Amino acid sequence: MFDSSTIAVVIGTFFLAGTVKGTIGLGLPSVTMAVLTLIIDIPTAMAFLLVPSFATNLWQATVGGHGRAIVRRIWPFLFMATLTVWLGAQALTRINLSYLSVLLGLLLIVYGTVSLAGPRLTLSRRREIWAGPIAGMFNGLLAGMTGSFAVPGVMFFQAIGLPRDKMVQAMGILFTASTLALAIALRDSGLLSLAQGQMSAVALLPALLGMALGQRIRRRLSEQLFRRIFFAALPLMGLFIIIKAVAGL
Repeated sequence: MFDSSTIAVVIGTFFLAGTVKGTIGLGLPSVTMAVLTLIIDIPTAMAFLLVPSFATNLWQATVGGHGRAIVRRIWPFLFMATLTVWLGAQALTRINLSYLSVLLGLLLIVYGTVSLAGPRLTLSRRREIWAGPIAGMFNGLLAGMTGSFAVPGVMFFQAIGLPRDKMVQAMGILFTASTLALAIALRDSGLLSLAQGQMSAVALLPALLGMALGQRIRRRLSEQLFRRIFFAALPLMGLFIIIKAVAGL
């Protein structure tokens, strides 16, 4: 089992991650992996993420009324993003985890920077047909290696011009499918124990409480201001993870 300090950090992390997700509709995997990998290894942090990520994103995936239309449009991306998670996760037992921590840090830096100030790409429907599977392949590989589901998927959804409501639901669908694929990959690699599954279940409650608080914050605070704070913090967390990982090499 895990010591009391680790349990306290896990509970606090998921409460924070849930608050971010409740406020801006995303960020639970990014915050969770950014914070937890400072004290535990990437595979364990991934295992803790499974239940809260699946439960919160399943709700997000089913609310909105656009599910069928979204899946019909992005299925080539979604298929590859789900399929390649297993391939990416094979790195967890074959590559020094410090290198994967560096990769996670780089992804957080890119995600935060592009979301704040990066140029918005635009893909025509014709280019979307071939770009979708390629973006999905990289999304799945990176998700399997780092537990971060957003890059380059969120950028792809922006590039194909999904309106806000559909984009939020599309992210829910992507993150739900990616979480299921990650759970299978961790189990097949022997990286998912009963104790980790129990801790993941425990983490669901603080994540839901955080989401409830985040929804209250959304009504009181400018969502745009909160988004800027969140995306500005991601590169800083990513840089800290990289420094810590390099020091451990």
